[in-house]
Amino acid sequence: MSELAGTVTVIGLDDTDSRDRGMCTTYVAATLANRLREVGTVDRVLLVRLNPAVEHKTRGNAALAIHCDVAPDRARELGEAALGHAETADDRTNPGLVVSPGDPAAVPESVAAFAEDAVRSHLDRATARERCTAAGVTTATRGNGRGLIGALAAVGAWRAFDEWTYEQITYRERERWGTERDVDRDSVFAAAEAWYPTVWDTVDREEGVAVCVPRTPCPVLYGIRGDDPETVQRVSADIASEPVAGSQLFVTNQGTDAHLQNGAIGELRDGHAYRVTGEVVEPPDTREGGHVFLTLGDTDGPETVDAAAFEPTKRFRDRVRALRTGDRVTACGEVSNGTLKLEKVAVRDLVTTERVTPDCPECGRSMGSAGRDAGYRCRDCGASAGGKVERPIERDLEHGWYEVPPCARRHVAKPLVRGGFDAPTHPER
Repeated sequence: MSELAGTVTVIGLDDTDSRDRGMCTTYVAATLANRLREVGTVDRVLLVRLNPAVEHKTRGNAALAIHCDVAPDRARELGEAALGHAETADDRTNPGLVVSPGDPAAVPESVAAFAEDAVRSHLDRATARERCTAAGVTTATRGNGRGLIGALAAVGAWRAFDEWTYEQITYRERERWGTERDVDRDSVFAAAEAWYPTVWDTVDREEGVAVCVPRTPCPVLYGIRGDDPETVQRVSADIASEPVAGSQLFVTNQGTDAHLQNGAIGELRDGHAYRVTGEVVEPPDTREGGHVFLTLGDTDGPETVDAAAFEPTKRFRDRVRALRTGDRVTACGEVSNGTLKLEKVAVRDLVTTERVTPDCPECGRSMGSAGRDAGYRCRDCGASAGGKVERPIERDLEHGWYEVPPCARRHVAKPLVRGGFDAPTHPER
């Protein structure tokens, strides 16, 4: 029996983990959800990936929200106790907690807008505190309270966004934290093969990597992502591993491209992620370290932007290298130091011919210039031609979308296999 049946409370929290010392905000949220279940009902736990370009993020920049029927005062009490799990020995860890009474779909519009901005832009603590005061929510913080930004964004996310996926996260026994994970590789790959594409980004088949198993010293053993809650739970249970301490199903914006906004070349800002369409004006160039750069130009103006497929994107770089001057593409990714860091590319138009010196129609040899504006002449037989001719080009690309492989995919980036794109797709597995 819940403490206050029928009451809906939203609890948001963020910034409890450390880049160096581990911990995981999903673990803190899962622990808090278990405590809330002892006194009430938990409807869902949200895992909200915020702007991946934020300077102060840890690896995934996740904020969490719990939707429950526990009275707000009791929820705050339990929430503050949960903040005790935070790695505050790291002075870069500054937890925040927000408790909002009422339906998560009916939070103030200002809170929903704050959530959208947190996924696509940059916000500060002062703005977060102002929105909290205006919305009438209660808060708690540790350190400088930077986590209040993500906590409020998580509270507003259910109203702000319509597209959601699922992740079943399994946690390690505490005494194993920071040690090498014991997860049976064969069982992971078998499960990934059996349940793809409903479950995605579990492994990278070509690189031979179990993407679902982290390499950080956090409490997570593995996480299974997909479009169906029952399926991710089933796949998670099928994986053979070291003893499991617990697990939690999360409703999440992972795999949705929620961070992308439509942009135009010449108007792109650092620290934001865009979809932008342009023409290749400088061909791909492979530089030191294996990074591939090219330049895109605005089809309606002189503006250009450099775009890059960095070495960790592996075989995606071959797709970028196959582009030629004159190809028209839509590119997606984050802008950093003026460079668009490619996450996926849609080939819209391909150059399929090139102008070349003609061959002699009589003897088949390449003609030579007959002089300025005089066309071409065969030096052997004297045949002439008025100018260059078009020759077909064999292309290694097709029209449609290409993406980075699972080993390089950002949490929030949408895998092509999920569908909903405006052109044919060429998914990476």
